[in-house]
Amino acid sequence: MRQRVYMDHNATAPLRDEARAAMIAAMDVVGNPSSVHAEGRAAKALIERARAQVAAALGADGADVIFTSGATEAAALACAGRGFASAPVEHEAVAAWCDGALDVSPAGAVAVADPARSALQLANSETGVVQDLPGDIAVCDMTQGFGKLPVAFNWSGARMALISAHKLGGPKGIGALVVRRGTDIAAQIKGGGQEMGRRSGTENIIGVAGFGAAAEAAARDLEAGTWDRVEKLRNILEKTIAAAENKTIFVGKESRRLPNTCCMLTPGWKGETQVMAMDLAGYAVSAGSACSSGKVRASAVLRAMGFGEADAASAIRVSLGPQTTEDEIMRFAETWLAHLDRHRARSGAA
Repeated sequence: MRQRVYMDHNATAPLRDEARAAMIAAMDVVGNPSSVHAEGRAAKALIERARAQVAAALGADGADVIFTSGATEAAALACAGRGFASAPVEHEAVAAWCDGALDVSPAGAVAVADPARSALQLANSETGVVQDLPGDIAVCDMTQGFGKLPVAFNWSGARMALISAHKLGGPKGIGALVVRRGTDIAAQIKGGGQEMGRRSGTENIIGVAGFGAAAEAAARDLEAGTWDRVEKLRNILEKTIAAAENKTIFVGKESRRLPNTCCMLTPGWKGETQVMAMDLAGYAVSAGSACSSGKVRASAVLRAMGFGEADAASAIRVSLGPQTTEDEIMRFAETWLAHLDRHRARSGAA
């Protein structure tokens, strides 16, 4: 029996060995990082080391890195009560706090009229489409791009950025809000004044340590060209399927995309049916964002790009990782095409 193949890295990436080792070591750190004794100082030093690792990996030296429970909490800390404008392609964690709707082109590009009053993602989790960030954008969700794209917070023009550890091989349940110094942030969680007074509560030092180690390792992978190899595999996958199937649309292909992301829309074949078929065949893929509590519905991202309800519900996302092999890609394409043939035979489709 063949081992399962994981192709849902945009939902969460496998835990890196470096992160696991850092987390195990952090379990033996006894002190509370707010305590002034030697044990407390040791815990505080672990946090500050991880903060420096994250800042260096993101090109955010000199900015404030505020650790949170994830990018969702970071979005609330950055956006709550500010009335920022956003586009329908934004992650729900950002869109939930925003008022105005920015226009989206059929290629997935967002038009930003007032950057200082707007939130804009770096890259979309479903389509992989990468945005051109305007200068002085108020908030940028860098969650998907961090570790996969050569981006530096200090050069991006963003005043605030959201990031999450588990998207780049760190643990789940830890993220950060990165803030250009001088930017006003009102604490949403109040108490002991941890995290520079922006996010109270004793820090999750195990998660923080894993985040720092994962960010450092991800930066090394990016520098080594790991994602260039992954992009070649993604392109092989799309060319293989396109050569055998001319009705499938590769969403965002005309735009710059994340190197690992393929959004395949096959009219008349529901995405949830495709996900279940591939799951039974041993492949983990998704029908869109993984952050909707297991709900499967027509993609709001694809509808914003101009696709109808039925077509928007007929897409799957395949997101690859550094461990993905060409053999896995070719076997996936063969299996997916065979299931498509069966679907059409059952439905009587041409």
